[in-house]
Amino acid sequence: MLVAVATASIASFAVYKAIMHIPVRRVEIATRHAVVAASAMPMGTRLTRDSVKLVDWPERTPLNDGFETIDAVIDRGLVAAVGENEPITESKLAPKAAGAGLPPAISPGMRAMSIKVNEVIGVAGFVVPGTRVDVLVTLTRSEKNDSMARVVVENVQVLTAGTRYDQDNAKKEGKPIPSTVVTLMVAPEDSERIALAQTEGQLMLSLRNPLDTKTADTHGVRTSNLFGAPPPPPAPAVRTVTQKPAVVQAVAVTPAPRVYTVETIRAAKRVDEVVK
Repeated sequence: MLVAVATASIASFAVYKAIMHIPVRRVEIATRHAVVAASAMPMGTRLTRDSVKLVDWPERTPLNDGFETIDAVIDRGLVAAVGENEPITESKLAPKAAGAGLPPAISPGMRAMSIKVNEVIGVAGFVVPGTRVDVLVTLTRSEKNDSMARVVVENVQVLTAGTRYDQDNAKKEGKPIPSTVVTLMVAPEDSERIALAQTEGQLMLSLRNPLDTKTADTHGVRTSNLFGAPPPPPAPAVRTVTQKPAVVQAVAVTPAPRVYTVETIRAAKRVDEVVK
């Protein structure tokens, strides 16, 4: 057994040494250049030569709508945030000569509208660019001492969270972006509703699943029915009235006398006389 174990160990060591001395064979793969982000960049960033770089990309898996030269993406704005080493494609860039910033990211027919929020209204900081929210308003009518809350606009996209000044400071200091302002992309008629609601009451945001596109059929809630509908008022008491039959007094009726008509002929005259 000792001879067998020793022989097996020597053979395994010899095979290991032989494998280690086998030269590494490198297989050449056809590649092409691709432009990727040199670092993470938010939406609205204007691309420069320092913000992008060229890398080798396998030719067998081409990058759709990608770029092979840095000059093709210089001075174009991002309409979507990108991460480090993420390929730059045509769908993530604003049209040429459109500039950078927020305007190129607004879809045709839509508008960008900013509303003031705080940590509570901004759903504890989870309202970030790309998420979708519902906008609610709470109105108070002092003359009737009644309040009402209702959804104003549903399923709107968040373009930016925080002001540009807050974003620049947070990037320099490496801190989270304070969401004091949230910019939403809404239709023109929805912007009018939000503007009126922001003036008349207090706005709130509710975060929703981006895959949930179903419209919620709600009618709002008032203070009067916040804890359910009030009980119905008691029915009025019904009084039973018993009517006595009317007493009809008998009255003696005297029959009318009979009347007779007598025709009398005197000479050449005919006369009718009444006789009782």
